[in-house]
Amino acid sequence: MFRLTPMVRNLIIINVAVFLAQNLLSNLHITEYLSLWNVRSDFFKPYQFFTYMFAHGGLGHIFFNMFALASFAPILETYWGDKKFLTFYLATGLGAGVIYAAVNYFVGASGGIMLGASGALYGILMAFGMVFPNLEVRLILVPVPIKAKYLVFLIGFVTYAMDRSGTVAHMAHFGGAFVGFIIITIWRSQGQR
Repeated sequence: MFRLTPMVRNLIIINVAVFLAQNLLSNLHITEYLSLWNVRSDFFKPYQFFTYMFAHGGLGHIFFNMFALASFAPILETYWGDKKFLTFYLATGLGAGVIYAAVNYFVGASGGIMLGASGALYGILMAFGMVFPNLEVRLILVPVPIKAKYLVFLIGFVTYAMDRSGTVAHMAHFGGAFVGFIIITIWRSQGQR
């Protein structure tokens, strides 16, 4: 059983509540309003840089995101405290959305929407690997322990390799991890843990 910390528990509750609303009130097009649209689209609204993090595309999508959140985030919340953890989580989620939108804007990618907590979760994974690099983690499907610093790259590679169709927002994953790396690097340079 997971030992959920208060902020992680609240984030899971919010995500599940939004997911239920998306499905129970699908005729209101909640998913379309909350998702991050391409900034060139008429449906794009600035608030979507925040709301996309709480909407999910299906049961498997929300399950794996919340499973990862429950697995890696509580130790960071315990280490940093709830306010610093929430700030980090939201900053990496926002950063992931901005990087995804910027790449789509400047590369000229067409339409589509982005949704899910994955960008923030890749920030959490990056932080976990940087803050606890030598902590050995056992994964359900891997019988040997893996150091956290290697786990981040393994999960990123597996996620990328499993979806070569382009339906997963790989730039958002990269963006969350990149913003997480920058934040941890800045905090370290300021002498913060």
